Formats: sequence, structure tokens, C-alpha cells
Amino acid sequence: MAESMRDLLDECGCETVGPAPRLEVALELASHELLDGALLDINLAGEYCFPVARLLRERGVPFMFLTGYDDCSIVPVAFRDAPRLFKPFDRLEVAVTAARHFVPTPS
Repeated sequence: MAESMRDLLDECGCETVGPAPRLEVALELASHELLDGALLDINLAGEYCFPVARLLRERGVPFMFLTGYDDCSIVPVAFRDAPRLFKPFDRLEVAVTAARHFVPTPS
């Protein structure tokens, strides 16, 4: 699915970083890459992505969660305001939501 998301974003003209299938890789990318936004799958090979979300928030990088979990209690209170898209995804919905949250508005 991560490859599909990357392909979709590339088709929309985004320059993508990743995917990061494991928490360790995601933390590395979130620490060192210049990012306009991030799509975070809540479950990364059995580990939750919330340390990545924390790091991105500290850096001021917007993010949204991609998830199959419909129970919001899994998301820490500090991140419940973050946008979420639920699996299965509609490609247009992903593109529109990413553009809305990640594309800087001209000043």
C-alpha cells in the first residue's frame, strides 16, 4: 500500500520521501528530511507511528494518519486532532486531503 500511496503522490506532482515500512526508518526520515507533510500509517510492522508524529509536530511538519483502526482511542490524546483517512482509501480523497493539509498557501 505504501508504494501505491507514493505512486499516487508522484502522479500529483509531489516529490516523495520514503516509504518507510518500519518505525526506525520513519524516525530517521522524519529527523533529517525537509518535509512539507507526511502520511503516517498508524501500524508500521507491529509498531505504532506515534513517536514519528511527535517528532514531526516538534518540527512543525503537518501529518495525517492512514489507518484501518476505527477506534480513535488507539491514538494518543495529543494527536487526536490530526486528520485521519481510513482504509480502504479512495485515491482522490488521499490526493485532495494531502493537498489541503500539506501545500503551503501563497502569501
